[in-house]
Amino acid sequence: MGIDQYHEPPEELSAQTRTFARMCASLSEEAEAIGWYVQRISVEPDVQARAIMENSMGEEFKHFSMELEFLLRRTPQWREIAKGILFTDGDIVEHGESAEAAAD
Repeated sequence: MGIDQYHEPPEELSAQTRTFARMCASLSEEAEAIGWYVQRISVEPDVQARAIMENSMGEEFKHFSMELEFLLRRTPQWREIAKGILFTDGDIVEHGESAEAAAD
C-alpha cells in the first residue's frame, strides 16, 4: 500500500497519525488475508493442507485482534462504541445504534 494509504500529504501528518494509518492498513490487510484463507479452506480437499491453512488463519486472527486493540486503545470514542457492540448477544444493529448514541 505504501504512501497511497494517506489521503493527505504524509509530511503534513504527525507521527502519531501516520502510525494510526499504518495500523489501519495492517488491520485491513489481516481482514483480507482471513477472507482468502476462508475461501481456500472451503475448497481444499487435502486434509493436511487444510489443517495448515487453518493454523495460518489463526495467526491472522491474532494479528487482526492485536491491531484492533492497538487502535481502540488510542481512540476512546471508537473503543466506547465497540464496547457496546462486541461480545454481546442480540441484534447487532440495535447495539450499534445504542452504542453510538451513548458515545455522543
